[in-house]
Amino acid sequence: MSILDTVIALACRVHAGQLDKSGKPYILHPLRLMLKFETLDEQVVSVLHDVVEDSDVTLDELRQLGLSEHVIRAIDCLSKRPGEVYEDFIARIRPDELARKVKIEDIRDNLNLTRLPTLEAKDLERIAKYHKALRYLLLST
Repeated sequence: MSILDTVIALACRVHAGQLDKSGKPYILHPLRLMLKFETLDEQVVSVLHDVVEDSDVTLDELRQLGLSEHVIRAIDCLSKRPGEVYEDFIARIRPDELARKVKIEDIRDNLNLTRLPTLEAKDLERIAKYHKALRYLLLST
């Protein structure tokens, strides 16, 4: 099995049963991101970008799969810490080029309003937060 097959299978296990804000299987989100990228590192990070944050999978377990430190570092950057302020999280991502590329596409995917059946005030607040983060990350490209 290729490393991409392995990480897709892992992400499917971690996100099994999770739904996105539109009620669709959450795994479709990282898979949409993966399809935006050409390099294996970008695809792997895209698929795994929420795995550490959303499960008990550790960075050491990802290392055991044979992932490079470059990829591990990007996944670590993309894993929001408990209690971490969103702006600090985004600032931590910015210096890592691989993490930044994936987060930009993550935000763009999250900004796709056609996924939502209705727009509520909380959605508009989240969209404003995402636009601010996207501008900040794009300034460094």
